Amino acid sequence: MSETAFNAFAIACDRFDRTAELMGLDPAVRELLRTPMHEHTFTLPIRMDDGRARLFSGHRVVHNDARGPAWGGVRFHPQETLDTVRGLAMVRTWQTAVVDIPLGGSMGGVLCDPHTLSPAEQERICRMWVRRMARLIGPEREIASPDLMTHAQHMAWMLDEYEVIAGGHRPDAISGKPINAGGSKGRQQATGYGLVYCLREALRDLGVDPGDTTASVQGFGHVAQNAIELYGQIGGTVVCVATWDQQAGEAVAFRRSGGIDLAELRALADPFGGIDRAGAQRAGYEILPGETWLEQPVDILIPAALEHQLRDNNVGRVHSTVRLVLEGASDPMTPEAEVLLLDRKTLVVPDLLANAGGVVCSYFEAVQGSMNYYWSLAEVLSKIDVALTDAYAEASDLARNKTLSLREAALAIGIDRVAAVCHERGWI
Repeated sequence: MSETAFNAFAIACDRFDRTAELMGLDPAVRELLRTPMHEHTFTLPIRMDDGRARLFSGHRVVHNDARGPAWGGVRFHPQETLDTVRGLAMVRTWQTAVVDIPLGGSMGGVLCDPHTLSPAEQERICRMWVRRMARLIGPEREIASPDLMTHAQHMAWMLDEYEVIAGGHRPDAISGKPINAGGSKGRQQATGYGLVYCLREALRDLGVDPGDTTASVQGFGHVAQNAIELYGQIGGTVVCVATWDQQAGEAVAFRRSGGIDLAELRALADPFGGIDRAGAQRAGYEILPGETWLEQPVDILIPAALEHQLRDNNVGRVHSTVRLVLEGASDPMTPEAEVLLLDRKTLVVPDLLANAGGVVCSYFEAVQGSMNYYWSLAEVLSKIDVALTDAYAEASDLARNKTLSLREAALAIGIDRVAAVCHERGWI
C-alpha cells in the first residue's frame, strides 16, 4: 500500500489530476483548482469542568469560493489532520458544483473526542471555534455545518456565539441548526435520504427493483439511520450494520439474516451511533467483528462512517454478490480499492453525488434564513430529490457517453463548472 493511501488531500489531488488530464485542462488552471485558497490552523484554550485549562487544535480550509460562499462541515475527531481537512474541502468544491448550487467548498475540524467531553465542554469548544473564525465565516464568506461527531446542538451554540459577535440575527450564517433556531425541516434526513434518491436512480440504471435487494451498512449515525429508513420504505432490506463500540474501543457488526429492525436498533443506540451489544444480542442479533460488514452476501454496500474504509488490503473480502457500492461517508474508498471494484463490474456511486443531500439542504437552509421564510418538510425533501436526481442523471449520461466511471464523470462536471467561473472572473 502506498504512503499516500490514507492521505485525504493526496487522494483528492490524484483524482483531480487524473480527471483534469482526461479533460485536457490548461496547466495554470490545474494549479489554481488543486490549490486551497485559505488555510487556518489555531489553538482553542478551553476551561474544563474540573477547572483545568486544556488546549485543543483546530483547522479550517477554504478550497475554492469562485461559485459562492464556501460551504463545509465542522468535525470533531481526535485524529483529525490538516490534510484530511484539505482533501474534504476540495471534495466539497466539486460536490457543490456537481449539484449546481452557488457555493464553494471548505472544511473544518477540531482535534477532540466528544465521547470524553461533557456537554458544557463541547459548548465551550464550539464557542471558542467561532471566536477564532468569526472574521472569516458568515453568509457572505463561509457557511459552517455539522459533520463527523457534530450535530444540531453544536451548530446552535456556534450560531449564538456568531450572532453575539456580529451583533444581530444571522440564521443564514450556520447551517444544520435545530428547527427552533432557524434550521430547515429535512436537514436531519437530507444526507441519508439523498443517498437513497441516488441509489434508486442507480438501481434503475442496473434494471434492478429495490425490493429485490439487500444491503450491509457501515455506520449508524444520522446519515446511516435515515438511509436505512428510506431504503426500507422503497422495499430494500438491511441485514447488517457495523458501528464503533466506544467502551471496547473497536468496531462491531450486528447481523440478522431476515433484516434488522431500525426502530429496535435506534432504541439501543447512543447519540454517536454506538449500539449496545448486550441489548442487541438479547434482541436476536449476531455480534460479529466490525469488518464483517464487508463480507455479507448482499447486493449493496453502504459505507457511511469514516474515510478510507474500503482499501486495497480489504476490498477482496467484498462478497461476489455485491453489485453496487453507495458512498455515504466522505471519501470512504481509496483509489486502489475503487479500481479493483470497477474491474469486478461493481457500480460505485461516489460521495460527490451520493452524500450531496446535506449540502443541498444546507443551501436551502441558508436561503430560508436569509428570506426569513421556511418551507414544509415535503417541499424540502422534494427539492433535494429533484436536485440529486438531475445531478445523477447528468453524471450517468456523461459516464455512459464517454466511457467513464461515475466518479470521473461527476468530477469532470464539477471541475468544468468551477473552472468556467474562475475564467469568467478573470482569475485564469
